[in-house]
Amino acid sequence: MWTWPTKVSTKMPDGTRLTLRPMQRNDREAWDAMRARNFEWLKPWESTNPRGVDNVSPPFSRLRRSYDRAAREGRLVPFVIDAGEGPVGQMHLFEIQWGARWTASAGYWLDQSVTGRGLATWALAMLLDHGLTDVGLHRIEINIRPENTASIKVVERLGLRPEGMREGLIFVDGAWRDHLTYVVTAEHRYAGHMVRALKLGELRESTDWDPHN
Repeated sequence: MWTWPTKVSTKMPDGTRLTLRPMQRNDREAWDAMRARNFEWLKPWESTNPRGVDNVSPPFSRLRRSYDRAAREGRLVPFVIDAGEGPVGQMHLFEIQWGARWTASAGYWLDQSVTGRGLATWALAMLLDHGLTDVGLHRIEINIRPENTASIKVVERLGLRPEGMREGLIFVDGAWRDHLTYVVTAEHRYAGHMVRALKLGELRESTDWDPHN
């Protein structure tokens, strides 16, 4: 079992110090402002309860405490993405299962103002490395709406294997939406070393190659 709190950090080629870290008390103002200005931007991609229950985000302090509690209990890895000047998004592992599974799902989002800089690709590589090594998972999956081409490019850049379309998988933006599933396992060619592979230019923006060879 991993420890919490923890953080993961790397330096991107453009010099940006990118860090995945727990949410902190002093993030409140920046977090609330970021969520407010990105509401419409994120609405087509974020899951909601089909019964309309708990669809309003809890106050920041309650959210931070619930994240920390779930992380300490081994149910969630709730990172904030920090590009050097405070939170610019979220990167997390959820639906963690042990027993005979050792699996989780990964989810992420970015402030619209920082897209196009490669932050999502590098942050996801960091999360997957952390999940397959420090956390000890065997399999991590990412489910993406087929309309979300930007997010699909992120997982393809990292060489995640597509498993196909899953019909009506998640309730998003008022309806049950189909999602494409992408997967990485501990047998992946770059499992635990995706950040290093990015730095060396070894990862290719394609899914028509065998990641195990």
